[in-house]
Amino acid sequence: MSLKHHFEWMAIYNQWMNAKLYEASSRLDAETLHADKGAFFGSVFGTLHHLLRADTIGLKHFANHPAAFRALEPIRSMPHPYAQAELLHAEFDTLRAARLALDDIIISLSLEATDATYQQPLTYTNRSGRVFTKALGPLMQHFFNHQTHHRGQATTLLSQAGIDVGVTDLLALVPDE
Repeated sequence: MSLKHHFEWMAIYNQWMNAKLYEASSRLDAETLHADKGAFFGSVFGTLHHLLRADTIGLKHFANHPAAFRALEPIRSMPHPYAQAELLHAEFDTLRAARLALDDIIISLSLEATDATYQQPLTYTNRSGRVFTKALGPLMQHFFNHQTHHRGQATTLLSQAGIDVGVTDLLALVPDE
């Protein structure tokens, strides 16, 4: 499987899982949604917000790739989340809308990128000001792996609140031969 095909598949999985998480989270009352349960980012809402912020940061980095992906044009005009100490979206509905929009951008990026662009280097600066140059492919793999990691935390928090997210395995999207 080519990197292009793999990342297109991961983008579809990402969108599918985020839709499931937000649907499940919408069944929580506001108090439960925001209750600090000791997770990395406290609550279900905090975890969903972190995912949106981290994905935006990753996409801001990818927007500086020499390929100048057209799909990332909306990202280029967004303020960098590094500069925002407060919540990007304080309300669940606006967070959900932002997530839907971001997932569409991720799908578009995966369709636009090529195996060749995944081999090209990307230079970016992290929050601490350190500059890195790495191939886009491994950075994209980290991007999707990070999402999976924190969505696992969110599904655990939802399960603890009595909400069943349903099937979350990537295998559910693998077509039969």
